[in-house]
Amino acid sequence: MSIIDQVVAWYSAHISHASVAALMAVESSFIPFPSEVVIPPAVYVAGNPDSALYVTGNYVADVLLIVLSGTIGAMIGAVVNYVLSVWLGRLIIYRFADSRLGHLCLLSGDKLQKAEEYFRSKGNVSTFVGRFIPGIRQLISIPAGLSRMHFGAFLWYTFLGAFVWNCILALLGYVAHGQMDLIEKYSHELSVAILLLLGAVIIYFAVRKVLSARKRQ
Repeated sequence: MSIIDQVVAWYSAHISHASVAALMAVESSFIPFPSEVVIPPAVYVAGNPDSALYVTGNYVADVLLIVLSGTIGAMIGAVVNYVLSVWLGRLIIYRFADSRLGHLCLLSGDKLQKAEEYFRSKGNVSTFVGRFIPGIRQLISIPAGLSRMHFGAFLWYTFLGAFVWNCILALLGYVAHGQMDLIEKYSHELSVAILLLLGAVIIYFAVRKVLSARKRQ
């Protein structure tokens, strides 16, 4: 049994808001862990009166509490990445990524370089958009820290991205009724759909701004 399988087994036996937040903090840091095995099963269990996640008796409210717990956890993990990047600097971060321990965490200098290039191309908003991209999601906080992005803006974009992503996972958990094969199958497709929708919204407002400027001229 792999480490992830062992953690999932422990999580299934100790599922609560605290364990949701803890595992989402791990998922959002540089330690590789799939968020798909955290939020969706919790949403499925929330309807069980014997569960620790059955708090208000209102299923929608209880699911919202799960999403908020996961979002808080994700922000904690992201802040750890940000602070370590600011404190240690690029040289040490890249050395760690290329070390044996870094490779055990599925890190590499190439992956960090990819995340930095994405951050430079998208700017601060990448800490929001990057939450929907596999391989970038866990690392986007590192280039934000290396570039010393304004901490308030970092927290805001991270909260928005983590909240929306956790809502997607919650929807998957509800629709798939906890079936992990379906959740893993469609989580990527949904994240792509969200990115396309965000892109369409951005293009729409950009076009409106250009047309409005031309009318004023």
